[in-house]
Amino acid sequence: MQKIKRILALAGVFLLAGLYLATLLCAIFAKENFIQMLMASLYASVIIPVLMWAYSLIYRLVHKKDGDKATEEKN
Repeated sequence: MQKIKRILALAGVFLLAGLYLATLLCAIFAKENFIQMLMASLYASVIIPVLMWAYSLIYRLVHKKDGDKATEEKN
């Protein structure tokens, strides 16, 4: 599981770095649809980390171990 988390985290880093690079390139080479591309890039750079966090939270909630349930009952 740790290896999968590391791979997904690295993929997220590359995706965000690509979005930031795309934003920079949009700013440098201002085309006619610059504003739309800039807004899409900024939107994605906020939404993607939030979705990654939400997916990991849901995964942890769905795949609880039996040992976790026993400790919850004690508390």
